[in-house]
Amino acid sequence: MASLILLKIIGGVCLLLFGLKLVRSGVTRAFGVQLRKIISVATKNRVTAMLAGVGVTALLQSSTATTMIISSFAGQGLIATTAALAVVLGADVGTTIVAQVLTFDLSWLSPVLMVAGYVFYSGKEQAATRRQIGRILIGLALMLLALATIKLAAVPLKTSETLPLILAPLDTDPILAVLVGVILTWVFHSSLAIVLLLMSMVGAEVIPIHLALMMVLGANIGNVIAPLMSSLKDPPQAARIPAGNLIMRLTGVFLVLASFRFLMPHLHYLGETDVSVVINFHMAFNIFVAILFLPFLDGVTRIVTLAIPEKQNNQDDQSKPKYLDDRVLDTPTVALTNAAREVLRLADMTDQMLQLVWQSFQKNELSTFDKIRDIDGVVDKLYRLLKSYLVRITQETMNDVEGKRHFQILTFATNIEHVGDIIDRNLIPLAEKRVRAKVDFSADGKKELDNLFQLVIDSVRLAQTVFISGDARLARQLVEDKAMIKLAERNASVNHLGRLQRGVPETMATSDLHMDIIRDLRRINSLMTAIAYPILDDAGEMDRVSETAKV
Repeated sequence: MASLILLKIIGGVCLLLFGLKLVRSGVTRAFGVQLRKIISVATKNRVTAMLAGVGVTALLQSSTATTMIISSFAGQGLIATTAALAVVLGADVGTTIVAQVLTFDLSWLSPVLMVAGYVFYSGKEQAATRRQIGRILIGLALMLLALATIKLAAVPLKTSETLPLILAPLDTDPILAVLVGVILTWVFHSSLAIVLLLMSMVGAEVIPIHLALMMVLGANIGNVIAPLMSSLKDPPQAARIPAGNLIMRLTGVFLVLASFRFLMPHLHYLGETDVSVVINFHMAFNIFVAILFLPFLDGVTRIVTLAIPEKQNNQDDQSKPKYLDDRVLDTPTVALTNAAREVLRLADMTDQMLQLVWQSFQKNELSTFDKIRDIDGVVDKLYRLLKSYLVRITQETMNDVEGKRHFQILTFATNIEHVGDIIDRNLIPLAEKRVRAKVDFSADGKKELDNLFQLVIDSVRLAQTVFISGDARLARQLVEDKAMIKLAERNASVNHLGRLQRGVPETMATSDLHMDIIRDLRRINSLMTAIAYPILDDAGEMDRVSETAKV
């Protein structure tokens, strides 16, 4: 009998967590961009930053989710540590507002929300905001249903003979009770779920009020563990946010525990019923921590900066992505922006490879070849990680514009990787062949190749601008430049053949090298120019591009 009751309660908690996840993912996918804009705008001072944290978390229904988003921003250098900590303080207060709303008996609302959510969710447009609103409504309905289930399942525990024996150690040891609250919250990754569970258990008179309050304190510590563990592999700036929050939570819990005997006689001021006392205690604790630390966030920032210093070698490992954040995969617009920023890193590396390979043709430094190959290895690794990231972006929520951008990013990244392979597999062996053969180009041939390399490098840089801006005028310029480069290639080939006919010794010794370099530069230019055609096609400007440039 007891095992069946426990199974029902666990099932209710799982249903509550599932509903919470639906609400969070629905809000993130439908309004994720707007929420991030609110956070970025509101972080000019710590008060507005804290209020932004309250509002965003009231919508997301998860301070953990908000903390992870803010940690991601901090890791990318988009928000200062002090402002991020202010947002997190507000996030912890925001989650208590959700708990307050759910204390009301809204079980009658569950079927209404379920029906409305199904109607919205069943729309034909899979990526529409309407569908995400349906997801949110269904999630809320499941949360209300879960609370009713937990409350009903816990009633028989009032007469249980075993439960007092289990609770006895917790009843006499506040530290152990707090620790159990920490563990439960860490396991379920939701302080809201644990607080609501404790509220239901107190309402069913299963556990005493003072024990529930100790476990609420534990829940307020446990909700920091998941973001902290998630940020351990991130830059130090990201890890400092949950670490700072943990310091503030632990300090707050210590102060409350130290004064708990004094507070106990005055708990009736928090509510008329035990249920309201639990929820109001949860809110009061978070407001207390926010008021206590808001003026001293600079001090907390200094502590976490000392505790988590900058990594000395974090700039040496270029093969690690800087912008691919798994925590925003449910928000395609943000995830695609991150992917685009990472692609620009690949393009910069390819630009560097192209400059180095031409330097290697001009000089006899064999060490340059190893450097180019190292960069190509980094490009290959980043490309694989980028491709995996793009595959994992939640495509069911993409609209047509996002779908096109997704394809554009993947195509451009693939072309960049191909350019790296051309440099690594073709141009470097040609340069090594020239060094070993101890031959040099003629003065005119060297000048022509120098001009071609510079034109292609300029084209690579313009392609990056076109990729990030989507500007049709620049796209048209990129395609027209392709025609100019093609003309320069043709003239260089004709002039080279003319020098061969005249029997110029340097030209005869480097003829194959010269023609192969021209061929590879043409391929590189074609791959980079490909970014322009979809943009021109969408703008209806392909008819303004010359036939030569289209080839």
